Amino acid sequence: MYMGGQVGEFIHIGILTSSDRASSGEYEDLSGPAIHSFFEDVLISPWDATSVLVVDNQSHIEKALIDLIDEKGCNLVVTTGGTGPAERDVTPEATEAVCDRMLPGFGELMRAVSLRYVPTAILSRQTAGIRGSSLIINLPGAPKSIRETIDEIFSAVPYCIDLIGGPYIETNSDVVVAFRPKHARRR
Repeated sequence: MYMGGQVGEFIHIGILTSSDRASSGEYEDLSGPAIHSFFEDVLISPWDATSVLVVDNQSHIEKALIDLIDEKGCNLVVTTGGTGPAERDVTPEATEAVCDRMLPGFGELMRAVSLRYVPTAILSRQTAGIRGSSLIINLPGAPKSIRETIDEIFSAVPYCIDLIGGPYIETNSDVVVAFRPKHARRR
């Protein structure tokens, strides 16, 4: 389903929510829709999104990540949930297991941003990594925290996707300015 604006290359986005309770229907997933809403606000490139809801289980998360990238062709996968210190919080382990390379700077910045709001941000294990020419980013589980962190990190995402061979992404500069070095070529 077409969701985006009119500029740039088409981007396929995966949104993965990891939650035992939401996947069992105990409560409504609000985090995945919060991520979708962010992309509606920020992207002017044409895009679509595939949303997946899985239990907090490493093998289920790994399979979903692999499917979103290898089978569904997502250039960017954003996860929510499962990044804390609890025993069932295994999203970072699943991400590391399926990635070729890790990008710890994303997690470092997200924790720094969250520390402005809550001291428990130091308990977060958010990370990011690359699988082929796709970027995976682990966001926190709360919709408010999602928006606080993704607003801060997303300026680096389009250039990262450029560097790994993904589509050229353009953003609404009123929301997020995509940073690219002056030497970076426009495709």
